[in-house]
Amino acid sequence: MSEPLFSVIIPVFNAEETLDRTVRSVLDQTIGDFELLLIDDGSTDASIKKMLRFASEDQRIRVVSQENRGAAAARNLGIEMARGALIAFLDADDIWASTKLECHATVHHRDMMVAVSCAKVAFIGPETRNLDDADAVSGIAFGSLKLPDLVAENPTCTTSNLVVSRECFDTVGGFKEDLHHAEDQEWLMRAAVAGYLIRSIDDLLVGYRASAGGLSADLDSMHRGWRSVVDGYRRSVDVNAAEAVYCRYLARRALRMGAGAKSTWRYVGIAFRRDVSAFFGDRRRGALILLGALASLFLPRTFQRKLFS
Repeated sequence: MSEPLFSVIIPVFNAEETLDRTVRSVLDQTIGDFELLLIDDGSTDASIKKMLRFASEDQRIRVVSQENRGAAAARNLGIEMARGALIAFLDADDIWASTKLECHATVHHRDMMVAVSCAKVAFIGPETRNLDDADAVSGIAFGSLKLPDLVAENPTCTTSNLVVSRECFDTVGGFKEDLHHAEDQEWLMRAAVAGYLIRSIDDLLVGYRASAGGLSADLDSMHRGWRSVVDGYRRSVDVNAAEAVYCRYLARRALRMGAGAKSTWRYVGIAFRRDVSAFFGDRRRGALILLGALASLFLPRTFQRKLFS
């Protein structure tokens, strides 16, 4: 059996409600030269049944199960099994544009020095059917991403955005399994320090679902995870300035999820104490977050979510 160009890895834990749409977004790709590895992370719902059905219908799909060890461990298992020259990740509740793999293949073939590629991300809800209809799209600096770009915020937003060369993983290693937040950001920082070229694409290719009850909504844990990751880079970056920018990001996330004024102001306060000038380094974004924090004092949470989604 010839090796595919792409290995697509989806870690799955109790994702029966979203898995169909996620897998379909892979099978609908405009380029079909891929294998799809569905890594069951100890699911207790009907996820494994759906995964096996997919595998019975398409020979490109392989299913493997492990005891529940977390998404990072599931991704690492997928990396060990992967046969493709390029490895792409997708979470079990996210979706891809149909041109996702084709766009990344073009970037990697055009410049063989590119080891990691990413693109724009749409923030979607359960009812979003088309990425172009999303209420919000991530901002990302286009071109090459360096360590300072990766420390203050995670410009890639989600592991579902990443395509990585096999050779890069062989050198940098896999995801840290003891991290439950920021494991993708930590890995990107390692790749940048190792000198690998990380290239962003000016296309909207990923739909990212951040549920209010999911890990991505646990802002305090995200902050602790970020600090544990960044502490090792204090000699390379201004950590206070970076934390101010990261807390600005968490404040916006609190607004987007309707987390309330207390949560929003907590992160604005930390940012101001760390470095006010860094908070307003992007004047427009800083001003909008501050106005949003003020509005959160009297606007209903449901309206906050609509306004800042």
